[in-house]
Amino acid sequence: MVALSDLSAQHGSAATAKRLRKRRAAETRLQTYGIIAITLAGLALLTLMSTVVTQAGRALTEAYITLEVPLDPAEIDPEGTGNPRTIGRFNYDGLVKDLLKAEFPNATGRTTRRELYDIVSSGAKFELRERVMADPALLGQTITIQLLASDVTDLYLKGDFGRLRAQDHKGALTVTQTEDEDVVEVATSAADFAGALDRVKAQLARRAAFLRNQARLQDRGSVVFAERAAAADDAQAKQTNQAQSEQRAAERDRLLAEALDLEARAKQSGGRELLDDGGPSVLLQVNGGWVKMTEIDENGGLGTPIRPVAFGSDIAPTSWSYYLHDLPEDARKISDQQIIWIESLDRVGKVQTVFNTRFFTAGDSREPELAGIWGAAVGSFWTMLVTFGLAFPIGVSAAIYLEEFAPKNRLTDFIEVNINNLAAVPSIVFGLLGLAVFLGFFGVPRSSPLAGGIVLALMTLPTIIIAARAAIRAVPPSIRDAALGLGASRLQTSFHHVLPLAMPGILTGTIIGMAQALGETAPLIMIGMVAFIVDVPTGITDSATVLPVQVFRWSDFPERAFEARTAAAICVLLVFLILMNAIAVFLRKRFERRW
Repeated sequence: MVALSDLSAQHGSAATAKRLRKRRAAETRLQTYGIIAITLAGLALLTLMSTVVTQAGRALTEAYITLEVPLDPAEIDPEGTGNPRTIGRFNYDGLVKDLLKAEFPNATGRTTRRELYDIVSSGAKFELRERVMADPALLGQTITIQLLASDVTDLYLKGDFGRLRAQDHKGALTVTQTEDEDVVEVATSAADFAGALDRVKAQLARRAAFLRNQARLQDRGSVVFAERAAAADDAQAKQTNQAQSEQRAAERDRLLAEALDLEARAKQSGGRELLDDGGPSVLLQVNGGWVKMTEIDENGGLGTPIRPVAFGSDIAPTSWSYYLHDLPEDARKISDQQIIWIESLDRVGKVQTVFNTRFFTAGDSREPELAGIWGAAVGSFWTMLVTFGLAFPIGVSAAIYLEEFAPKNRLTDFIEVNINNLAAVPSIVFGLLGLAVFLGFFGVPRSSPLAGGIVLALMTLPTIIIAARAAIRAVPPSIRDAALGLGASRLQTSFHHVLPLAMPGILTGTIIGMAQALGETAPLIMIGMVAFIVDVPTGITDSATVLPVQVFRWSDFPERAFEARTAAAICVLLVFLILMNAIAVFLRKRFERRW
């Protein structure tokens, strides 16, 4: 036997202390790695959620433009019938356009007026029509109505296309008419436009650098084609490559010449520069009128009136101001004229921003400002209703049979293996099955919640069966033995005792499976639920879409305003998923049994 003193000496030795330190260091490292992993995962989740929520917040407001609308009964209802159908036939689109033209009479020409009409949503005419049809007594009155702003206007008001920046000035302004009626000349008693001119010159320098880079690429192409021409054995190939080399060399020289000219203009002190769509915009406001500058120097320049301006000299600095927009006009979807129109309306209180209830109450639309998620939310409800109605009873019945009644043989083993395998099958495979069998063979309505619910039920069924079997298996055998001992049949034991006790676990697994089905997109796309559906479905056979498919569709649209609506739809979907998982946790905690 080993003496106690020897054991004490062994455990208190330096080698033992070293091993203890290594073990504790390994434990500390493991804890550190775990903390780092959790922190990184939390940061990634926080970044994702903050990005989505920030984007979604931009969809929670919408802009309206307030205008006075005269409702002439002689035009809208010439026969005086008061019939809403007759009133609805009037050209309300033309009425809205006439209002905008009256507000901005300087907007002439087809292109300019098209830009003017674009500051109001295409759906504004329908809202005006519905209001007049609902209340024919409005005829003969001039009413104040809020017209929904277009997505371009809304994005500008939210700062997506930049905002005008007021510039300091101190000189008196002179505005005179030139020989061209559409051009005015402005001049100040101080060098108030020097800062704007410097920004224009800086833009020229950036464009010159870009042209020099393009010239280098052309020079490289010229050298490559020259080398190919020198190495070519065929006369035709030699001639073709030589022509390409000379063409690229000519383009290089042209680009370099243009870059040199821009650099010289950028370095020159003072002078007058043209303002084009590729440079910053300079907008001048004089006594309520607006001028878009087309040429500037340090003391003024030439411009085009967008809103009528009063000519005069020695206009006080407090009566005029000018603004810069650094983002070039060709780099944004909104034009300088539209900015002036929007700013003019905003500064007289005719632009309002309100909470966007339309997003939660409207169906889908190709116009971002009119699009909502209510149709997709209702479609998701009907689809989940069909999914639950099919998957829950079938899944629970299958689990009860396999656990309580099925004999243990090769057939049941084969069924169990295939159930586990089905739980791992990619969801798009179920979409292909639904497309081929339910739509192609049984003729289930395409793009309907019925078709989507059947496909998602098949996909969710293995999850429910596995969860239900685990919950049934967790019921202690003593419950079954006691019931059988008191004379209950196996059927009564299963449905009166085992199933009620296993139901919390079954419901938890079912809700988690339903939450997974709610977020699926691929199988529903395969059965046509990606179609453009405007109407809100009223039943399981109506054409519909669902929230994840709506997110997929909006994310593919080119309009910038759909970015915020996509993020907002994602947030709504996440809220549904969180609620479903919270219900699952509540049920598990509320009905949990400890044996």
